[in-house]
Amino acid sequence: YKLSVSPEMDIMEYCRKEWRGNTPAAKRMRKGYEAVAQKFASIRRIRGDNYCAFRATLFQALSQATQLPRWLQSEDFTMLPENLLSKYDWIRQWQLRQKPGKRMGKISDEIKEYLILLRKKWKNISEMKSPLEKQEACNKLFKNEEEEYSLYEALKFLMLNTAIELYNADKSGRRVPVFSWLLFARDTSSNPCQLMHNHLNHIGHSGGLEQVEMFLLAYALQYTIQVYRLYKYSTDEFITLYPNDPEEDWPVVTLITEDDRHYNIPVRMCQETML
Repeated sequence: YKLSVSPEMDIMEYCRKEWRGNTPAAKRMRKGYEAVAQKFASIRRIRGDNYCAFRATLFQALSQATQLPRWLQSEDFTMLPENLLSKYDWIRQWQLRQKPGKRMGKISDEIKEYLILLRKKWKNISEMKSPLEKQEACNKLFKNEEEEYSLYEALKFLMLNTAIELYNADKSGRRVPVFSWLLFARDTSSNPCQLMHNHLNHIGHSGGLEQVEMFLLAYALQYTIQVYRLYKYSTDEFITLYPNDPEEDWPVVTLITEDDRHYNIPVRMCQETML
């Protein structure tokens, strides 16, 4: 049994424990953590199992949620698997966690269930009035492995849907964000089908999210993901936004990474910052 999201710990205490040496890397990390500690008091460690970008982003989004996002309210949201399957036969090769080899024809109902679960959890938590109640609900959800991983399957499917929308928009001459070109400029994902086979199907199994896929996740959720990239301290990339030109009305979640592979979350904004 592993905790998905560990209890809070003082940020500087955590930093001193993790980065004791006097190497240039340790010094940079300590400076980075000091900068984060100007804004946030605590850190919560995220379980590292190739889902950590999903876990950190979703935990932050839910624990701050005050309303159901527009895209979750739409009538045809839960019809996505059927609608996409009717147009793209290759989606039958979608791989479900722990069910490799199960055909998509059989699992569109399961993905529909995951999307319904995502909507239900988001709605329930966003309707809670007290921050403490929200935190407790999130702590409980992220201890329930079955539900937690079902939500990640929903997120992956939403990323596929977003990728298809962006790809089609670009092909029909509409304006798309720059990351979309980069996403489809890779040899391994020159179209949504390849993206699914070579990337999305592997997330959580043999790899996590690459940088360009962090943009895709942000677009799928319509959230700005702000990341303190500690190893980039004192460069322009120390605080990176996905997407880098976010819509003004998108909510913001904040993550911390030491290496662009594993993500933790800062919590408890310092009073001055909040004012």
